[in-house]
Amino acid sequence: MEASTITGGDLIARMLAAEGVEIVFGIIDGSYFGLYSSLGKHGIRLITPRHETTAVHMAGAYARMTGKIGVCIASNGPGVANALPGIAVENGEGNRVLLISSWRRTGIVGPDRGGTYQYFDQVGVTRPMTKWSGAASSFERIPLALRRAFRVSFHGRPGVVHLTVPEDLLNGSCEGSAPVLEPRQYRRTEPLAPEPEQVRSSAEILLNAELPLIQVGSGVIHAGASALVEELARILCAPVTTSWGGRTALDDRFRNTVPLLPPLVNQVRTEADVVLALGTRFGETDWWGKPPYWRRAAEQRMIQVDIDEEIFGVNKSVELAVLADAKLYLEALLRELKGQAPPANLAHREARLEEFADTKDALRGFLQTMPSARDHQPMHSAYVPMVCREVFDDNAVLVIDGGNTAVWSNLFHENRVPGSTLSTFKFGMLGAGLGQALGAKAARPECQVYCIIGDGAMGFHPQEIETAVRADLPVVFLVLCDRQWGMVKFGQSMALNPQAMTANRSLPAEETLNADFCEIRFDEVARAMGAHGERVAAVAELSPAIERCLQSGRCSVIHVDVDPVEHMWAPGLDVFKAMHMEPQE
Repeated sequence: MEASTITGGDLIARMLAAEGVEIVFGIIDGSYFGLYSSLGKHGIRLITPRHETTAVHMAGAYARMTGKIGVCIASNGPGVANALPGIAVENGEGNRVLLISSWRRTGIVGPDRGGTYQYFDQVGVTRPMTKWSGAASSFERIPLALRRAFRVSFHGRPGVVHLTVPEDLLNGSCEGSAPVLEPRQYRRTEPLAPEPEQVRSSAEILLNAELPLIQVGSGVIHAGASALVEELARILCAPVTTSWGGRTALDDRFRNTVPLLPPLVNQVRTEADVVLALGTRFGETDWWGKPPYWRRAAEQRMIQVDIDEEIFGVNKSVELAVLADAKLYLEALLRELKGQAPPANLAHREARLEEFADTKDALRGFLQTMPSARDHQPMHSAYVPMVCREVFDDNAVLVIDGGNTAVWSNLFHENRVPGSTLSTFKFGMLGAGLGQALGAKAARPECQVYCIIGDGAMGFHPQEIETAVRADLPVVFLVLCDRQWGMVKFGQSMALNPQAMTANRSLPAEETLNADFCEIRFDEVARAMGAHGERVAAVAELSPAIERCLQSGRCSVIHVDVDPVEHMWAPGLDVFKAMHMEPQE
């Protein structure tokens, strides 16, 4: 039994501790003093950023890095309003986040009388943006509502759940006992296991295929199943493609991996007669699984494995829908396959893999010829991820943020440890990288964490440098400074004067519309906040600057001057544009 008198905030803190929560991200406020003042005594650290959106991104990155639930808090009214962008992004990215917010006292909330201070329908606004949003209307309802939030959070595809509690309940005391249950007493704590018959059917289909393909989504990362995917690919001699969100599930050096580079990825996907889809939805960035980027559904058998049965066959019809955790499914499938003879057409599959590998090497070789000379100043953007790969540890966590900065970084970064690259692959949210980098460092303090970010994106939340200094989160930020909205300026210039743009590769600033910035010296901004600052313009300067940042032991910012014209001509923008058009069968 618990103490006879307890605040609502302390009850929540106890329930968080019972769920294994170790860190909460959020800004302090008197409306939930009863909550955040109780965290420490239950072994929970509070990290306070400078903006509530950052808190949600920190929680999302923490969840992705640890496999646990990320918890953040926001105060009533403005605090929740500030958190809304983070809610939209982290739910879209599929990260398991719990947002706890305060609300005005119970005599104020609902129905709205008009003119109320710092009040809006927080549940009504966040409900369509989340997996679940609810409120506790009384002290007795707090544990019921929080248990439901946890239950929904761990059911199906990860996302954001939101619980709001009136401030008089959070800060006020209640007489009587308040039992705290173990998670297993109110939600499923074991992952979903596949049906044995479906595993046997999967093995038969894959063994008899002409050319099976494994399509990997972020569900593999959540399940911690990367090594099993590689083992399965070797046994089947199958190529592996990924969604944007699932790209970091594998080591890029793995022989069977096919990068997201046309025309190779399209060729592999159209040649495969069987697709094993693991934790992936076949969304817009996967062309909805449609021709000409995939084989016609009638000609391509599909086994779809996911923990969310709502997505089966939504965008591409399936032959076998397996409701299961990707890791448990792969373990069972590998046991089944190891008891059977290898595929009869193993030599054919090996030959196709070799051809794909040769094409992959040729494409990567072509990419290496794209950047201008290493001694060119300011430097070509592609060198930043390449030099970072040379300096940072293999298991260092990279966060990518920006428009063209994200294009260059994704193309030239080599992911070597599964799950070690973060971005907003599904939302493309500028500015999220600062919070993601800090959350990743909080989750993995033993690992190096660095963020390659555009100067436009860095301008959204530069104040979080101070958060990193204060919270002792030594992240290295590399800000690619081209002093323009590069991706937008490219498309705008092509629309305004395509002939001059093609001939000269850029238009004068006076011929474009609000696409250029004044310079911000991000290295000086960093030093003003107590961080380490560097500025480089040459490739030869970059590696020593990174080393000095790491040796400083502090949050560091490197202002990287990049060639604005070269930066603007990021490869693959035509593919990105085509992706927004519905494929026609």
